[in-house]
Amino acid sequence: MIKPTREDGLTLFKKYNKSESLYRHALAVESVMKYMARKHGEDEEMWGVIGLIHDLDYEMYPDQHCKMTGVIMREEGWPEDYIRAVISHGYGICSDAEPLTLLEKTLFAIDELTGLVTTSALVRPSKSVLDMEARSVRKKWTDKRFAAGVDRSVIERGAANLGVELDDLISDTIMGMREVAEEIGLKGTPLQ
Repeated sequence: MIKPTREDGLTLFKKYNKSESLYRHALAVESVMKYMARKHGEDEEMWGVIGLIHDLDYEMYPDQHCKMTGVIMREEGWPEDYIRAVISHGYGICSDAEPLTLLEKTLFAIDELTGLVTTSALVRPSKSVLDMEARSVRKKWTDKRFAAGVDRSVIERGAANLGVELDDLISDTIMGMREVAEEIGLKGTPLQ
């Protein structure tokens, strides 16, 4: 496989994942990655496909997350730079592959953040990302019981590795997620 397409990524993702919530997370990460690629003048399709399949093995092999992804992607003939990028999002958690490229650092930074943005949107009266700003997410930041599964230190390390302010990273993540608000269940009823 020379350059995997979105269709290749979607087919592979759906082969290993049936969970609607994991699919919505994949779409959110894909959309943010594409948004960030455009912002930085990078390959939007490549960044999007990598975002889409980043949790490829999570549903079937949660105890081997990132490890089985490498095995599966190699068996399917995916390019090594795609494989490395996907595996690097678990750096320090379930992978030794340190994020080095802008793409890898971005995926590492926004993966957990999309979960926090989603949870923050769902407790808003509008249940939408379309009218949400970074400050809404920041209000919930220090409440460790809120979205308890989201490791804020990973997001902070990701922002630092990218050399960006946390509020800017949150804003970019929200902007990327707005592009697929309906598909990920976060269109809600925005208060315009």
